[in-house]
Amino acid sequence: MKLLLDQNLSYRMLDELAPVFPGSSQAMRLELHKAEDRAIWQYAKDHGFTIVTLDSDFHELATLYGTPPKIVWLKCGNRPKWYVVNLLLKHRQQIEEFGRNPSLAVLEVY
Repeated sequence: MKLLLDQNLSYRMLDELAPVFPGSSQAMRLELHKAEDRAIWQYAKDHGFTIVTLDSDFHELATLYGTPPKIVWLKCGNRPKWYVVNLLLKHRQQIEEFGRNPSLAVLEVY
């Protein structure tokens, strides 16, 4: 599963996430750091990414448009890079199962 980290999440997490989530990227790396949420949504849809975000905006897009893309909504607030990486790795199995379930659009991770 490829993750697309929203612009509010550091690209510096990618090296630690790559062994578990190969092919992942971040909005700034894809020149989407100034893009509207809808443009990020469309990019993720077109390129097979699951969006990882701290923002409720993507939950709203999922409600309106369904999947793809799927959304991993981090409900931890602004935390250091190491915290977010550990959170994603801790929930790896849950995230992978979510990715395989066609009936789910948003996964909230605490």
